[in-house]
Amino acid sequence: MITTRTTCPYCGVGCGVLATPQPDGTVQIAGDPDHPANFGRLCSKGSALGETLSLDGRLLHPEINDERASWDDALDLVATRFRAAIAEHGPQSVAIYGSGQLLTEDYYVANKLMKGFVGAANIDTNSRLCMASSVAGHKRAFGSDTVPGNYEDLEQADLIVLVGSNLGWCHPVLYQRIVAARAARPELKVVLIDPRRTVSADIAELHLPVAPDGDSALFVGLLAHLEQQGITDSDYVSAYTSGYEAALLTAEDWDIARVAEATGLSPLSISRFYDLFARTKKVVTVYSQGVNQSAAGSDKVNAIINCHLATGRIGKPGMGPFSVTGQPNAMGGREVGGLANMLAAHMDFTPEAIDRVSRFWGSDSVAQGPGLKAVDLFAAMARGEIKAVWIMATNPVDSMPEADVVRDALKACPFVVVSDMNRHTDTMELAHVRLPAAGWGEKDGTVTNSERRISRQRPFLPLPGEARPDWWIIKEVAKRLGHGAAFSYFSPGQIFAEHVALSGFENDGSRDFDLSGLSGADYETMTPVQWPVRSRPTARMFGDGKFFTPDGKARFLPVQPPPPFAPAPGQFILNTGRVRDHWHTMTRTGKASRLSAHMAEPFVEVHPADANALGIRRANLVRLTNRHGSALVRALVTDRQQRGQLFVPMHWTDQFANNGRVDTLVTGKVDPVSAQPALKMAQVMAEPVGVRLYGFLVAARKPALATDYWAMAPAPHGYRAEIALFEEPADWTDFLADTFGTDAVFQSIRDERSGRRAFVLVENGRLLAALYTSPDPVLVSRQWAVDLLSETDLTASIVLAGRPGADRPDGGAIVCSCMGVGINTIIEAVTRHGCTSVEAVGALTRAGTNCGSCRAEIRGIVDANRLVAAE
Repeated sequence: MITTRTTCPYCGVGCGVLATPQPDGTVQIAGDPDHPANFGRLCSKGSALGETLSLDGRLLHPEINDERASWDDALDLVATRFRAAIAEHGPQSVAIYGSGQLLTEDYYVANKLMKGFVGAANIDTNSRLCMASSVAGHKRAFGSDTVPGNYEDLEQADLIVLVGSNLGWCHPVLYQRIVAARAARPELKVVLIDPRRTVSADIAELHLPVAPDGDSALFVGLLAHLEQQGITDSDYVSAYTSGYEAALLTAEDWDIARVAEATGLSPLSISRFYDLFARTKKVVTVYSQGVNQSAAGSDKVNAIINCHLATGRIGKPGMGPFSVTGQPNAMGGREVGGLANMLAAHMDFTPEAIDRVSRFWGSDSVAQGPGLKAVDLFAAMARGEIKAVWIMATNPVDSMPEADVVRDALKACPFVVVSDMNRHTDTMELAHVRLPAAGWGEKDGTVTNSERRISRQRPFLPLPGEARPDWWIIKEVAKRLGHGAAFSYFSPGQIFAEHVALSGFENDGSRDFDLSGLSGADYETMTPVQWPVRSRPTARMFGDGKFFTPDGKARFLPVQPPPPFAPAPGQFILNTGRVRDHWHTMTRTGKASRLSAHMAEPFVEVHPADANALGIRRANLVRLTNRHGSALVRALVTDRQQRGQLFVPMHWTDQFANNGRVDTLVTGKVDPVSAQPALKMAQVMAEPVGVRLYGFLVAARKPALATDYWAMAPAPHGYRAEIALFEEPADWTDFLADTFGTDAVFQSIRDERSGRRAFVLVENGRLLAALYTSPDPVLVSRQWAVDLLSETDLTASIVLAGRPGADRPDGGAIVCSCMGVGINTIIEAVTRHGCTSVEAVGALTRAGTNCGSCRAEIRGIVDANRLVAAE
């Protein structure tokens, strides 16, 4: 068995992975102990990668108008339609929309084709939805899109400020590095700035539940406080920066009282934070989507950077602003120019850069200016201005704001091409041409993580069916468009070498991105390396005080915080984001049953007081609406959420739930500098839904669900689903036959007093299907019912009971997805076995011993049950 060193395809941490195919066709996954991003640790998603590699649902052959086609026919048609659109309407009539899931080599070829030879810059990416504000903030302050620090800074800092970053769930491996650092150095402090009390608060000395978009005011006020307290480094500011006086003039009126009014925080908590920041030299400020996904995102980034520049806390061990990227190759896409406002190799559309790239690529058709950014791109499509679009490795029908408008725009577009690994996505359904792309485990190339570290993704599986790498697909279309000489690539290593050469071309050190030190390196044996790589890798940037602005100095930006946002009467502020065990629109994680065991359906977090005022009970269904659309989600009543605010995860699509696409509710409002959408702040109304019957079902085969509400997920040996009916079926026999696809006779029971029913089909000792219904949310033990699908000696009576007998322990709802440990098992560890800490529970049950992202939840269970035991 051969083990391959590769890189995880999920978040921007960029963890090293060891993949070992097994004789039975499975793949054993482990963290790479030698990779400097993770040192062997993986999160729940990374650990489950081997469970996502099946060919179920894969697109294995090209299709034209829903019919199987040959590669030649499909590629010829793509080239013909793009050529015709360009000839009749000009190069601005075509576009590419890419993804941080593309490898750098794929990105490079796509960007070169669009900007270098089509001659338009209408190539943007879903990185616009997560990192564009960081890019803008970096470039305004540093003159370049450069992340100054690295992951070691998290371990060397004395204060870590998490801003709009639920690191514990969204970047668990980095979170666990901080946990380990705190255990080794108790003097390390953590402050969490987030409207929600997320699991990341578990390690924070101070949680600041800032009002939405209050981050700008908080950091503008911090700048004023640092100046007033004499904490600024005047020598550093004078020698290495410009614009400080203008930034301070904007900030000087932001005293603590005014900041408190703008942020909703108490003056005492603001003072505590300011004092911690002021008296702690080694500070790292980690920020992510809570900062970026805002109509003021770029200003938030610069408000944070201003505070680090004012104190000289940048480019040194344990210091600096740190943007944590959302996708595995968001950084790589930025490096090659994958955003519409970039040219290539971190060059902008200046006359000098356009000339340089034109000469390097040998093209006189290079785009002369920025193209349409994501929101504008789909708006132009809706207006009929985009005649052909090529979407690669992403699902904008679910991930874009005003998602229904995006869906309608794609329906109206004359020619839509989608290249992806999955046949069934909400975007793929709208394609005229479908192109089967290679997936993780089959791809070969590089990715760049949040600390500028380039790592290899290597293949360990053969290409299935007729799937091909994205770079190959793009270069074949380029050849058919007449550009074969410039796209005569035969391997990703050849493309990477060209990317390296362009980064160093006429680069005398005035540009940050330079890989010229990798020229001639062995691509196949390449080990993780941080750029820039001229003579040697660079761990930190700007420690020498040299920046990439025209005068070589960092720039302060005057930031005027936006006024406090108040929703219209009767409406809530809606925040969107991720959950622990799922990724984006679940095209990969949705295949792994254990990743759905923790949270198996779309939900809304609502404060108990708001729930009470609206008449929303725990686990009831809630309808969210605004002028853009609606969503139907399960109520999760929790005081983690502030009053007047709601949180809904972004992951569910029409493939997994019938009305869970939360981005239908998000407005297309964008940051004026970065054009990044404000995905964190929509206005919605919420109301309870009148449900006649709730239901939970398990089935050995995928059921056909046509109920008023449904959310389905894979389970070991079958499927599980939550349903709801607004009216009771007129004929249960017909309903069951339609749902489970069988006319077999179900056994059933009914409790006349409660109105609860159960329907079960068992054949030869195996459970084929079971449905439990109730006028209230169904109380059946989900994990127990799911586990019955693997039993081989069942009777209908066991299943009809709806709960395990004394001889069948019920582990309860899954808490630790990595180890499959449920809440009942953890409670028993506390109450019966005397475990009084998370560590003791882990030693007994293994819960929380892998990625650690469930440790906060385990601690809550331990504390609650210790109190019960004490009473």
